[in-house]
Formats: sequence, C-alpha cells, structure tokens
Amino acid sequence: MGGERKVYTLPEVSEHDSPKDCWLVIDGKVYNVTKFLEDHPGGDDVLLSATGKDATNDFEDVGHSSSARAMMDEFYVGDIDSSTIPTKVKYTPPKQPHYNPDKTPQFIIKVLQFLVPIIILGLAVGIRFYTKSA
Repeated sequence: MGGERKVYTLPEVSEHDSPKDCWLVIDGKVYNVTKFLEDHPGGDDVLLSATGKDATNDFEDVGHSSSARAMMDEFYVGDIDSSTIPTKVKYTPPKQPHYNPDKTPQFIIKVLQFLVPIIILGLAVGIRFYTKSA
C-alpha cells in the first residue's frame, strides 16, 4: 500500500461487476476481490451482489473477523472518490393519525378475555350455592 494511491469514481468501480472482474468499495477503499470469489465463505454471490455501491454496511453487518479484515490489504487497489457516492437519504415514515389503543378491537378482546372467565366462575359458584341450599 505504498506509493501514490489511485482514486476511482463509483462509475469506474461499477464496471467491475462480474465473476471475472469484481471490485468492491468498503470504507472508502476499492478492493479487487476477483481472486477471492471462490474462497469467500459466504459464496461469490454475496460479493457480486455488493458491487456497484458502497458495500461498507454489507461488510460491517456480517461481523467479519480480524483475520478477514487483515486479508483485505492484499486486494486493495485504490481509494474511492467520495463525491461520486450518492448521499444517503434518511428514511422518514409517513405521518399517520394518532390512535387511542383503548378503542381498538384488540382492547375489547382483552377485556372479554378477562370478564368471561369471571362471569363463568360467578355462574358456577351461584349454581353450586343455589343447588346446595335447595
């Protein structure tokens, strides 16, 4: 990793998306993982599906070992021009009206699940008491 570092744009890296030529962008660095496709424990499909984008999240979500991270140095080919990576848009869920959970059908079911056994128990005790005194 000495000397001058080559800087690639995302469109340039995106051209390398086949089993015979596979490049990935992870943590702002570009890696040529073509030779590693067959040896990757998750299979080559995992690596191929991460081409053409910033694969940092995909890489971090798996939780790679320190030895896997050390292996990355041999596949390093340069850095990515961060201005060519699309900015992440924060997801904002659509506004929904506030609802009162006490007026939902689930609330009625919970009340009935509590009251019905009590009513049955009361009836059983009442019938038992009535038949015993008669």
